[in-house]
Amino acid sequence: MKLFTILLSIIALGLIIFNFTKVDFNAPFEDDSMIALITIVASCCVIIMMAILRTSKRIEQKVKQNK
Repeated sequence: MKLFTILLSIIALGLIIFNFTKVDFNAPFEDDSMIALITIVASCCVIIMMAILRTSKRIEQKVKQNK
């Protein structure tokens, strides 16, 4: 599970970098730039969700150890 979350986070980071190059800063809310911005936000959400999942799994393991 840890490898899966790290792999998804790396893929999301790659998507952020790729889509950042697609944004036209002169017109950021038009055509392809809007799609790139949406993908950047979605990738940021994936990274946050994977961090939450890793943290919850760590907490779950500590609770099992204390029982």
